[in-house]
Amino acid sequence: MTTSDSGKDITLRIAQNPEADELLGRSPLAALVGMLLDQQVPMEWAFTGPYTLARRMGSDDLDAGRIAAYDPDAFTELFTAKPALHRYPGSMARRVQQLCQFLVEEYDGDASAVWRDAATGDKLLARLNALPGFGVQKARIFLALLGKQLGVRPTRWREAAGPYGEAGSRRSVADITGPKTLVEVRAYKQEAKATAKAAKAAKKPGASPESPGTSSTRGRRASEKQPGTSPKQPGGVS
Repeated sequence: MTTSDSGKDITLRIAQNPEADELLGRSPLAALVGMLLDQQVPMEWAFTGPYTLARRMGSDDLDAGRIAAYDPDAFTELFTAKPALHRYPGSMARRVQQLCQFLVEEYDGDASAVWRDAATGDKLLARLNALPGFGVQKARIFLALLGKQLGVRPTRWREAAGPYGEAGSRRSVADITGPKTLVEVRAYKQEAKATAKAAKAAKKPGASPESPGTSSTRGRRASEKQPGTSPKQPGGVS
């Protein structure tokens, strides 16, 4: 993935770290893993993850076959070592290993084969959605990233990516090309989250003020929540 279909070198600025972005630009698997990690953490943290993981594995790239065959406990330790690769390192280690196992079984470990011969946007979306850890929203965002920045543009890819494929949008990681657009995308996601929260509250007609003890009960329940809870699907605001 060093060059696009047009022969131009690819330069990404998602992780805001030159070494991490260089890996994302040349490694299809690193890009997929970064997208998988992009939930419940800042976007640049998620997309720096593949570079950090590769270094901890003593390599300059990620290998699906090696990750798929890695001892699960030892692989988890690569994620939990300080600084942790994710807010939920144990859960995400399992998801990354499951993704690589799927790639080995279905694509001989070649991540780029997921999109190499996909003739249409809908076909590519279906393939991405079939990847472990990739819901429809995450699949559409990655499809948009492929089309907007990585030169992978099957027929009607923008339509398949939905709003994330819109030219000039600032909705997702697919639109991040540097510090300025990172700030714009983050602002959009925060606004979208606030709007969704307000809409949810508005759907509760006649909601009365909290009765005595409600707040303390909520606080007690929150304190009883076990650490290491699995992340939600898909990723939240980051």
